[in-house]
Amino acid sequence: MSTLLIKNATIINEGKKFNGSVLIENDLIKQIITNGELPAADKQIDATGLLLLPGAIDDQVHFREPGLTHKANIESESKAAVAGGITSFMEMPNTKPQATTHEVLEEKYKIAAASSAANYSFFLGATNDNIDEILKINPQTVCGVKVFMGSSTGNMLVDNEAILSRIFAECPTLIATHCEDEDTIQENTTIYKNKFGEDMPFKYHPVIRSAEACYKSSKKASDLARKHGARLHILHLSSAEELELLDQGMPLSEKKITGEVCVHHLWFTDADYDKYGSRIKWNPAVKAESDRNALRKGLLNDTLDVVATDHAPHTIEEKNNKYFSAPSGGPLVQHALVSMLEMVKQGIFSYELVTQKMSHNPAILFQIDKRGFIREGYKADLVLVDPNNSWEVKPENILYKCGWSPFEGTTFSHKVMHTLVNGQLAYTNDKVNESIRGERLSFNR
Repeated sequence: MSTLLIKNATIINEGKKFNGSVLIENDLIKQIITNGELPAADKQIDATGLLLLPGAIDDQVHFREPGLTHKANIESESKAAVAGGITSFMEMPNTKPQATTHEVLEEKYKIAAASSAANYSFFLGATNDNIDEILKINPQTVCGVKVFMGSSTGNMLVDNEAILSRIFAECPTLIATHCEDEDTIQENTTIYKNKFGEDMPFKYHPVIRSAEACYKSSKKASDLARKHGARLHILHLSSAEELELLDQGMPLSEKKITGEVCVHHLWFTDADYDKYGSRIKWNPAVKAESDRNALRKGLLNDTLDVVATDHAPHTIEEKNNKYFSAPSGGPLVQHALVSMLEMVKQGIFSYELVTQKMSHNPAILFQIDKRGFIREGYKADLVLVDPNNSWEVKPENILYKCGWSPFEGTTFSHKVMHTLVNGQLAYTNDKVNESIRGERLSFNR
């Protein structure tokens, strides 16, 4: 048995901010102490002046393994995640081969067991012809099914109406969707390609991948979910109009249709394309300031439930292309939490809200077993943050395999000092502990 005492922290948990200490025994939180004598422990961390948060749970990442490991892999990106205070992730199926069978899915779990610094789960991908694989899912061991209802990699666009209906009617887990209407996007692409050719300015990305395309697809998904009583989670919502499609005015545990927003849609606007170009080219697109403001408001009034990253790295050589050749996506896990905490400093959010949307709510929404909260008996997935330690994002402190970040040159006021995964220091003193391995997430369904 080993024990660790984190003492004199400012704890942010379950809507409260208070001073306290946490005793960890092996991989679990043994005791939360707010007054009286502190217990003895094998090791101590003096957290005076530091914030203690539950580790963030990222419900949408693309770590590129297997098959696309020139961009990233589970080992490299999980290290970046724990350096950013993310202690658990759920990874998407558009790898090579695609994770559309349980055989491929289990191979990814084996890779993660051997190499991931963070806890992990993997989505099974839906196609027009793998409904039998979807029905075989064990809801206790797989986080969910990913349905691309718009542009996607390979054959993962599910556009067979009969199959879509079966997925929404019979899927044994949560359904997570990427919603952009393909026909609308293709029509817009033709118009703007004819107008500009290959060298189209990036600022037209949200015109091609428009709010209309997002709403049309999200409406279709929400209508299917309501018709069949499915548990739907719409990923990376990016427009104001889509928010009306979500369940509202009830506790998260009672919602059937929930929404995720990603940090880049909360930080950037279409005014940033001229400066950042392909580095902020994501699908769905970063849109207008009015959309960003609506997304921020949606978090504040609990219309939006989860903040995630859609971490999707590409090499800088791939990104440094003209519009139609530059891939969409960028790396975010190392800088997601600190960017949200920066918005706390700017007066947009509160510490309590960031913890709710990045830790508590993903755990509730996916019914993750004993994670996402600072509670006695729960796994000790924790992050200590210095709120007064400014640092600049530079190539030399970026841990992504691709080596770049859309936040390069940004100075953040908050710095992750220590990250614990299952009670062990996975990141401390600006270094990742190479020996730490996360665990496969389990679900109470």
